[in-house]
Amino acid sequence: MGVIDLITLLIVLSAAFTLLNILVLKLPSTIGLMSIALASSCLVLLVGLVFPEFAEGATHLIAEFEFQEVLLKIMLNFMLFAGALSIDLSKILEEKIPIIVLAGVGIMISTAIVGIMIFYLFPLLGMQIDFIYCLLFGALISPTDPIAVLSLLKKFNLSKNLEIKIEGESLFNDGLGVVVFLTILEIAEEGMSSFNVVDVGILFGQEVIGGLLLGAIIGYLGFKLLDFIDNDHLELEILVTLSLVLVGGRIAELGHVSGPLAMVIMGLFIGNKGRSEVMANATGSYVYKFWHLLEETLNAILFILIGLEMLVVVRIVTIDMVVLGAVTILIVLIARFFGVFFPINAMKLFKRKFERGTVRMLTWGGLRGGISIALALTISEFGWIPDNVKATILFITYCVVVFSIIVQGLTIPVLIRKIK
Repeated sequence: MGVIDLITLLIVLSAAFTLLNILVLKLPSTIGLMSIALASSCLVLLVGLVFPEFAEGATHLIAEFEFQEVLLKIMLNFMLFAGALSIDLSKILEEKIPIIVLAGVGIMISTAIVGIMIFYLFPLLGMQIDFIYCLLFGALISPTDPIAVLSLLKKFNLSKNLEIKIEGESLFNDGLGVVVFLTILEIAEEGMSSFNVVDVGILFGQEVIGGLLLGAIIGYLGFKLLDFIDNDHLELEILVTLSLVLVGGRIAELGHVSGPLAMVIMGLFIGNKGRSEVMANATGSYVYKFWHLLEETLNAILFILIGLEMLVVVRIVTIDMVVLGAVTILIVLIARFFGVFFPINAMKLFKRKFERGTVRMLTWGGLRGGISIALALTISEFGWIPDNVKATILFITYCVVVFSIIVQGLTIPVLIRKIK
């Protein structure tokens, strides 16, 4: 099947599943679409018991789609830019300390806790994984997915301060999480014997600082260009923002800096919210409407793909893996709790105030999504990683993502009512 055929199929499925969710399930879009896609995958597998060729064809079709390539190099940049575009910049600046600490320190704490717990607990369940691969899994599963988080937050009536903390942390820790993952991946490839703190520090700094600088430069230039156009040509404004994302993403890839961080900074620069009235006129309302529509469309496609990815994941499943997946869900939640608890309580010592229930909300509302699955699929491309490690990491990642989006996503309103 060609690229055009695949795109056509995904858009048709997105329209059909969205209509089904609106008319029947009436769930938040993210949860509803993924639930329908999961149910469709199960149906394909059941039909495959009678007609094996049908299941094999569907599985081959999904496996043929380069999920990690499309998400990490194309979709992610568009979705992060669109998400940051609608964020209130003044609120981000007010909450910059909590956001930076939660996104940076929280990721490190969570990665370490997940890695250590898996390293010591999995052998008790009959699975031995080298410590570096445990850390690699910790890095890919620790970032909360801004795409999942932002799409759900809009449905709930949270206080503005808590909402901006969750939005800001999810946007920035996503970029930082990818950088931590790539850093640990390089250490794993080179071997612990060649581990050099200075080299790792340079790599990490280049990715993070380079991404922030790139986003600031392109975002500033783009803002000035939009200000010059001054809403006279709507189609030109949209073309400019599209060009900024595509060019910025390509430069980030060639310069080996963090594309996700660059997209977030660009979106904050160009967005209207939180700016003075003069600066806010630079970007017309149709630009926001366009990006909101694009974000919703890509959201639908992404979560349908996550659900359909079960056809690929189920091929490697064993009973032992199911047990490991259940244990991993608990481990990730524990790590997320401490990754939030320690930074927040440390900031409280410096008189930083947090609303009641912030730790619980950040812990349970820290959803994982397509980024974690894409990074897990990326691991499968490296021949030097043992096959059993690849299969285990992919399956337990899928378990955590499905649990977080469906179970955590559906029960967030209950938690909010309890906190209130």
